[in-house]
Amino acid sequence: MELILDFIAAYWKPVFEIALLAAFFYYTFLLFRGTRGAAVLTGFVIVLLGIVGVTQIFQLDVINWILSHFLAFLAIAVLVIFQPELRRALAEVGSRQFFWSPKQRGQMIDVLVETARSLSQKRCGGLMAVEREIGFRGVIETGVLIGAKATPELLTTIFFPNTPLHDGGVVLRGDEIVAAACVFPLTQRKGLSASTGMRHRAAMGLTEETDAVVVVVSEETGEISVAHRGHLVQGLDVDGLSAFLTTTLTTVSRRSTWLADLTRRIFGNTMIRETVAKENGSGGQTDEFESHDSSHPRERSDKHHEEAKS
Repeated sequence: MELILDFIAAYWKPVFEIALLAAFFYYTFLLFRGTRGAAVLTGFVIVLLGIVGVTQIFQLDVINWILSHFLAFLAIAVLVIFQPELRRALAEVGSRQFFWSPKQRGQMIDVLVETARSLSQKRCGGLMAVEREIGFRGVIETGVLIGAKATPELLTTIFFPNTPLHDGGVVLRGDEIVAAACVFPLTQRKGLSASTGMRHRAAMGLTEETDAVVVVVSEETGEISVAHRGHLVQGLDVDGLSAFLTTTLTTVSRRSTWLADLTRRIFGNTMIRETVAKENGSGGQTDEFESHDSSHPRERSDKHHEEAKS
């Protein structure tokens, strides 16, 4: 026992420092993964390591001296180069919403899927953003406040051509339509296809700055797309959209806070599901049940139609 205590007393600081550094690099990787800054960060690290390696091998004292003094300005360079990623990270750390009601998630998935199917069949363009942990009040203020419960009928009416609110995007929070005719920021990413329309660029731009999920329906082709974390997934059918939204919205956000991510990875999803169930008073009802129940909106819709006819 004394040997164990002596070992802990002698090595707890190095172990603690290694754990902190590992956590720092791990969450830095999560922050930049899948973003535009990932390639920049990779290139920056490769160039820096290459220069340091060359100077150490060939004993280039002048360059070593310059590099040692250049590191003092590295913090400023990081702030400038990775400003969008750092801003998003700070916004996520300060986010207030930890869990989202499973009932609201399931209802929102049904509404989005039914609306996308209706707009696709009618060849009406649509742009619907689901607000999550990171709010975007500035975007909401560019539109018209609605404050109504989200339904497929209301959303389809909003996007019907020549109506006053059909231009721009709709912002949804929980099961409520917050605002319509909102102006979303356009992505500045280069190399996009010429066929990528303004709605798709706006969807990508908003998801690059926030953790929102944006559903897009093309007015020209009726194609359904969804944007998340700056990536655009195109050519989805109704089932594909439902599966994507179920996977994205019914799981506890991995990026809500570092504590939520660490808790889920250590204790697993079971404890979080039990916590959500207790908060919503649902007893034994879990997110898996909600996911399964919300993954077939078409079948439930057909049953509703048959019951209405009867």
